[in-house]
Amino acid sequence: MKIQRIKNRNFLVTYHIPQGWDLNLHFIIGQKYNYLIDTGLGPLSLEPIMEHIKEDNKKIMVINTHYHWDHIWGNNALSDCNIIAHKLCRELIQSKWEEMLQRNGALCTGEVKMQLPNMVFDNELYFPEDKIRIIYTPGHTIDSISVIDEEDKVLNASDNIGDTLEEIVPTIYSEKSLYRETLLKYKQVDFDICLSGHNIPVGKEVIDTILTKLEV
Repeated sequence: MKIQRIKNRNFLVTYHIPQGWDLNLHFIIGQKYNYLIDTGLGPLSLEPIMEHIKEDNKKIMVINTHYHWDHIWGNNALSDCNIIAHKLCRELIQSKWEEMLQRNGALCTGEVKMQLPNMVFDNELYFPEDKIRIIYTPGHTIDSISVIDEEDKVLNASDNIGDTLEEIVPTIYSEKSLYRETLLKYKQVDFDICLSGHNIPVGKEVIDTILTKLEV
């Protein structure tokens, strides 16, 4: 596990999973709230983050970027927080929970229980005091959302960015046309660093790279 400071108030926690892949959790230290983007494989995944902010009394806003198990299994450790997601995410967690747990339960870190998002939206949420914008960006999954830190100019596109530089186009579980629309939406966003669920931090040029590969 490593923690790296991405910009002034953005931090990335990366776990190397023994099965051969990396998992990123992202947190932002805001003025009014702190923001935790995805909760990983369980409560133990969150310990380095909670240690980092233990003397910070601001409320935590938890964000689930999509319903996949490796992004939500730590939710139950933050049951007293607002957990933000797209409305489809809540529905998918509920319907897919047992299947995901049966297939991947061996990777849980700590005791995992279903904790559904309790603040859902359709298209966009904005926290003006912190200049944090959350937008609906279907692609990797139909419920995918992205987080924009307008102050630090950091975009978290979650799994809409592929897991490695060699496989920069992600697996797409929704319509390819929806994913392309999301990529074009990203091009309109003012950012210079892009974070994701599994890859290293990349620049805005990655969007054009993916668009080019989609046309091949």
